[in-house]
Amino acid sequence: MNEELSQLRQAIDAVDDRILDLLNERARIVLAVGEAKKDRHQPYYVPSREQAIYERLRCRSQGPFPADAIRRVFREIISASLSLEQPMKVAFFGPPATFTHVAAMQQFGLSAQLVPLKSIPAVFDEVARGRAPYGVVPVENSNEGVVSHTLDMFMQTDLKIYAEILLEVSHDLLSQTGRLEDVRQVYSHPQALAQCRHWLEDNLPDVPLIDAASTAAAAQMAAADPQAAAIASALAGSLYNLRPVKTHIADNPNNFTRFLVVSQQLPEPGGHDKTSIMFCVRDEPGILLRMLEPFSSRGINLSKIESRPLKTRAWEYVFFLDMDGHISEPDIAAAVEELRASCEFLKVLGSYPRAR
Repeated sequence: MNEELSQLRQAIDAVDDRILDLLNERARIVLAVGEAKKDRHQPYYVPSREQAIYERLRCRSQGPFPADAIRRVFREIISASLSLEQPMKVAFFGPPATFTHVAAMQQFGLSAQLVPLKSIPAVFDEVARGRAPYGVVPVENSNEGVVSHTLDMFMQTDLKIYAEILLEVSHDLLSQTGRLEDVRQVYSHPQALAQCRHWLEDNLPDVPLIDAASTAAAAQMAAADPQAAAIASALAGSLYNLRPVKTHIADNPNNFTRFLVVSQQLPEPGGHDKTSIMFCVRDEPGILLRMLEPFSSRGINLSKIESRPLKTRAWEYVFFLDMDGHISEPDIAAAVEELRASCEFLKVLGSYPRAR
């Protein structure tokens, strides 16, 4: 039996050696790609290309390696490869261990230089000034709706949407001991507390709930108090040495947050794209119908319409609209130009790969 085990381990070592050789071969090709892009002034980071790699490998795999793990493994391979071409600096709405941090790691991998900033406007400013080529900010939650600060920043800057990230939000109850009976108060961001309200009422009915600036700040507070617990991410628990009291405590398990990657650039078409625009229409009879007609007549699917008050004039609104397709497609371009004729202003925020 020991001889058989030894032979199997030797076989694994041989496979690992081959994987390592292939990783180095891949890295050499990536460096050549980087030089070719540099000569042609093309962007190093192309999210549609990454999506195509993940999808091709997922379809090609016949197991038994888990399909969900393919993306995670190649996410880090691609992240490390990109760092060979050019150090990837990414600003995100911090602090570390928030769900925005998790989303940035999911999109850019551990080899990227992830820089936490204190506010959404600070992320936009960092990218607009060229101090970071990309920024990650939340834009909407499936339960709580839009993040108004992010939409407002598109009215104040010329940054574009370069990619989107969908993250399943898993709220964990974390503490020093990991025992429910030790919990005397619970810290978290107000949204996280609201999303776990029923679980808290059923399991900790007499325990005070205390607002924190972020889920990461709550984890930091729990790390300093043996009688406290925090509702936060698993990453926060790892960072602050907290143990899980209970995982997945959100009342609605179908809890997703959508994040945007903002940049000064526009990405290349990828074949599975989404286009976002913002516009302000003139206030006149029938305008809302005329606003939708250019898309309806061309069979263009609108996946989201959101309005925000126009802060420079009372009772007037800016609309944010998402549609399937890329702005370079003739029907999309024609629909947007037809809408523009009815608008006081219209801005294309970006055409970018749809998150899967």
